[in-house]
Amino acid sequence: MTDIASQDIELIDSLVRHYREKEQARATRLAKNLFDLFSEESLAPYVHSVRRRAKDPEHLRDKLTRKLRKARKDGESFEITSDNLFVKINDLAGVRLLHLHTSQFPKIDEIVRGLLRSEAYEITEGPTARIWDDEYKEIFTKYGIQTINNSRLYTSVHYVVSTGGDQARTAEIQIRTLAEELWGEVDHTINYPQPSEIQSCKEQIKVLARLTSSCTRLVDSIFLTGGTKR
Repeated sequence: MTDIASQDIELIDSLVRHYREKEQARATRLAKNLFDLFSEESLAPYVHSVRRRAKDPEHLRDKLTRKLRKARKDGESFEITSDNLFVKINDLAGVRLLHLHTSQFPKIDEIVRGLLRSEAYEITEGPTARIWDDEYKEIFTKYGIQTINNSRLYTSVHYVVSTGGDQARTAEIQIRTLAEELWGEVDHTINYPQPSEIQSCKEQIKVLARLTSSCTRLVDSIFLTGGTKR
């Protein structure tokens, strides 16, 4: 972070320290609560598995650094403080719902919305489908889901939810296929939080993304032609 002023480094250090000491345990509890909620029997016919996590403090440091650099470059104020960290950074707590084929999504979305309402969670952003394949843009548009182009070459539906109240906390929910999860895990391990500088690795990850998309299409076709009820 040598290109950042010393006072900015101190600010980020203080935010990461605050998260580690005060908020990480809360993020862990929120993620667990959502994990338990989405482990309900009503989702079992459609969801293969549910994962949860609280954000790693060093990954938070990287994200805050990127946001601060952008704010300074754009001549904007950096408005993240210890008081609003859990609202300004929406993915301190996260859960991911994994399923087999795309046609399961509408039912999953319906059940997820109902479960969130039952526990007084508010959807503050989304659902938004992050896509890079035009075929899936058409599919999610048909489902009534807003799409945005995603340069990172994966397809996933994202929600941001809030606990509400004076001590509101936000969390991110992702819904994606098992095939997309394979790509996500490889990319996250090799290419995050800092992108790989090895050109051959970058190209291989792009190839894997295309193979992943093809795999999802094939699985979709198998279940469509197989006449599945799920």
